[in-house]
Amino acid sequence: MRELTELIRADMRPALGVTEPGAIAFAVASAKSHVAGEVKKVHVALNSGMYKNAFTCGIPNSSHFGNLYAAALGAVAADAKKGLESLDAVTPKDDVLAEQMVADGKVEVVLDHIGSEITIDARVETETDNCVVSIRGSHTNIVQIVKNGICIWQMKEDAKEEEKEEPEKVAGAFSEADCKGTGAGSDTPVIHRYTLAQILSYVREVPAEEIVFIGDAFTMNLELLQEGIRSKRTTITPMLLEENGQELISENAQSTAQLLCNGAIEARVLGLSRPAMSITGSGAHGIIATMPLYAYAKVHKERVSEEALLRATALSYLITMYIKEYSGKLSAFCGCGIAAGTGMACGLAYLQGAEEEAFTNVIQNMASGLTGMICDGGNHGCAMKGIVAVDAAFRAADMAKKGICIEHIHGINGRTPEDTMQYMGMIASPGMVETEKTIVEIMEQK
Repeated sequence: MRELTELIRADMRPALGVTEPGAIAFAVASAKSHVAGEVKKVHVALNSGMYKNAFTCGIPNSSHFGNLYAAALGAVAADAKKGLESLDAVTPKDDVLAEQMVADGKVEVVLDHIGSEITIDARVETETDNCVVSIRGSHTNIVQIVKNGICIWQMKEDAKEEEKEEPEKVAGAFSEADCKGTGAGSDTPVIHRYTLAQILSYVREVPAEEIVFIGDAFTMNLELLQEGIRSKRTTITPMLLEENGQELISENAQSTAQLLCNGAIEARVLGLSRPAMSITGSGAHGIIATMPLYAYAKVHKERVSEEALLRATALSYLITMYIKEYSGKLSAFCGCGIAAGTGMACGLAYLQGAEEEAFTNVIQNMASGLTGMICDGGNHGCAMKGIVAVDAAFRAADMAKKGICIEHIHGINGRTPEDTMQYMGMIASPGMVETEKTIVEIMEQK
């Protein structure tokens, strides 16, 4: 199997609710699994991106939202073996128990530092034991487990080392080593070893049967959308459905894309009980990278094949990954709109039969338009950002096909598409570190 196929396969993961509450619950549940007795205290320390993204987002199967309740439910009901879907079996009784833990002051979640790379340190205490689980780099990537002051497991420094016993594998978990090579040049992420031209060659040449698994994303994200359509909690989805003539698939590709994409995002951020297929650790990224392409293909099914849709989505995923490796997993930069939006815009251009030069134009148009959109956490506003991203992507692709783009001499556009994507990421990290701090301060003041 080709390296880029493996990269996509390793990165696609089901995630229930916004990814950050799921990761917090997973970390707490993992720590709890190593202690005996009733939980007396839960303490979780997060980097700013984790802290901000879970601050006001809905939690699956719960009437509550935010960091404290994600941590409490991790102690009360989460199943660590389910990874980012750890909260899928929460009951109303569990919700009440979590609420009581928070009211009793047994749960504390603190901002550890300002930074875009994921860090979670979850400590669970009982009368007899305490355990700290540390996660770094990706949402379920446990690097160390310390019980009663003794390290009982630590990730190997050398992936080839075999002396230490690994903990039980967790569904949905994968390490940075899965997405980065080993040996010479292993500090460079796999995706950054490819040019845009090489990525396009891969997309055109990879055997269709090798990427058929990508279709799972459409099925999963459509089920999430349907949950949003049925729910009385959604407000944006009914409007988008009305704009699309009360049809799931209309004759208008753009309004269908808005419904399929942002209806699913709204369901996700409200914490409805269906998973999304995530990419780069984010369900909203995964939705934006896929659903507008699915919409376009279904509206134009007479000329867009299922195979073309899979190839366009592979391109969308890879462009998203390319930008996100520069920006960091979580930052003050809306990766859903900017990174996944750019990937999706390239996928649209592919479905429309664009020539190779047009993909550079698409990237430059998106860089000039959306870069700088802030991320103020996983919340209802993500659907609004998704609406903006879909509009921008359709416009960027249309302009690019006609040879219209913002030239490289302007703004942050680079001389090559690879440079432009790097500069887009740099706006987030290190560029928006102070912005991240200000966003968190505003949220805490509220």
